[in-house]
Order: sequence, then C-alpha cells, then structure tokens
Amino acid sequence: MGVNWSEWFHLALRWFHVFAGILWIGQTWFFTWLDRRFSENESNAAGAASGQVWMVHSGGFYIVEKQRGVEVLPARLHWFRWEAALTWLSGFVLLLWVYYWGGALVDADVADLHPGTAAALGLGVLVLGWVVYDALWTSPLARAEATGAALSFLLLAAASYGLTQIFSGRAAYIHVGALLGTIMTANVWLRILPAQRAMLAAAREGKPVDLSLSARARQRTKHNTYMVVPVVFLMVSNHFPVATYGHRYNWAILLLLILLGWGAAHILRRT
Repeated sequence: MGVNWSEWFHLALRWFHVFAGILWIGQTWFFTWLDRRFSENESNAAGAASGQVWMVHSGGFYIVEKQRGVEVLPARLHWFRWEAALTWLSGFVLLLWVYYWGGALVDADVADLHPGTAAALGLGVLVLGWVVYDALWTSPLARAEATGAALSFLLLAAASYGLTQIFSGRAAYIHVGALLGTIMTANVWLRILPAQRAMLAAAREGKPVDLSLSARARQRTKHNTYMVVPVVFLMVSNHFPVATYGHRYNWAILLLLILLGWGAAHILRRT
C-alpha cells in the first residue's frame, strides 16, 4: 500500500492549525481573565495590593503586577504575536488546499460559478471584510459600543447570507470563519502591535505615552475574544452538515450560532 502524501500533508497542516489556535486563544483568554482580576482589585478600596494578582499553577506560585503606564522598561519584553500569525497562515493554506484547490468551494445547485470567479469572490470577502470592519470601528458610528456591535452584526449577517447564496454551504460557513479569523489577525498585527510599539517607543524616548493607544488596543483585543468563540465552532462545522450548513436556512442557523458564541464570550469575560 502506497503512502497518501496528500492526506498526510492535510492532517499535519490541520493539526498545526489547531495547535497554533490553542496557543493563540489560550493566551488571549488568559490576559482577558487577568485584566478582569486587576479591574476587580482596582474597584476594591480596601485592596492594599490592588496592582497585583496572585496565582498558583502546577508546582509554582506567581505574582503578576500591572503597570498603569510604561513605567519600567525591562531588558527583555515578551511579545505575543506569532500565535496569531501562524494560526492564520496555516488556516489560509487549509482554505486553499480544501476549497480552492480541492473543489469544495462551488456547488452547482447553489450557484454555477467558475472556480476562478468563486476564488476571487472568496478572497475579496476576506480583504473587504477587514477594510469595512476597521473603517466602522474607527468612525464616529462606533463611538457607542452597542451601536458598533449592532452594525457589525448586520454586516456579518449580510455577508453570511450572501456567501450561502454563492458557495456550497460548507464553504460559506468556513469563509465566515476565515473572515472573522482574518479580522482577528489583522487586529493583532495592524492595530494592537503597532499601538504597543508606539507606547514603548515613547517611553524609551522619555516622551508622554499616549494612553488612547492602549484603549484602542484593548478594544480590538476585546473584539477578538468575542469573535473567537464562533470561529472555533466554524472550524469544526463541517462535522455537522445536517444541523448547520446543509440545512435549508443555513445562513440563519449560522447567525444564531454567532449570537450564541458572543453570548458565551460575554459570560466568560465576566467570570
């Protein structure tokens, strides 16, 4: 029996994608939990050590202290960035491998598209989705967070419905997940990391640190914690064809699952 190298490559790539995603999601939610603990301490008037969080894990005890600004510049600063990049890159290769080259993108019963046209539409959705999202959340329309969230959901609903009308149900679900994953990764590399670098550069030059950069970075991180819960489901949605993408109202089920994911993220952020 010969070795099916294509299947082994697919398996290794998917395994890598899932493992990188675990690292990214884990560190994101750990820092979300940590920020929540600091906020609780700051609201506690009796907290003498309000700037510290004590933790125990495995055989060690840990004290974490949060600086209000960039007060101390350490010799070594630990950055969290490659988890996002590797998760997105491996996911993008999987998207190409399974859907664009593997023939799972087009369903003639949904829309009889040329594979090249379908691929251009799929890639265009990823790019345009980030541009629209970023423009919305840097505009006055999103000054009220609830308004920004409502508009984001309406845009996501339009994208979800549109994708289910041109792609196979499975491909439509995966592209919504890829859209959210692309936005999350762009948030890290184009908004969060540049803000961190700008604050660090100002501190090193002895200039006042623009704390609005911190607020923007925290906002995008918060968005990522809401998006990641439905993304995790969409990563495995192809295992549930009857209840999800194969259903007549697959787009409505998708939106319901996104709302449930956002609700779960809201609960997790408050625990």
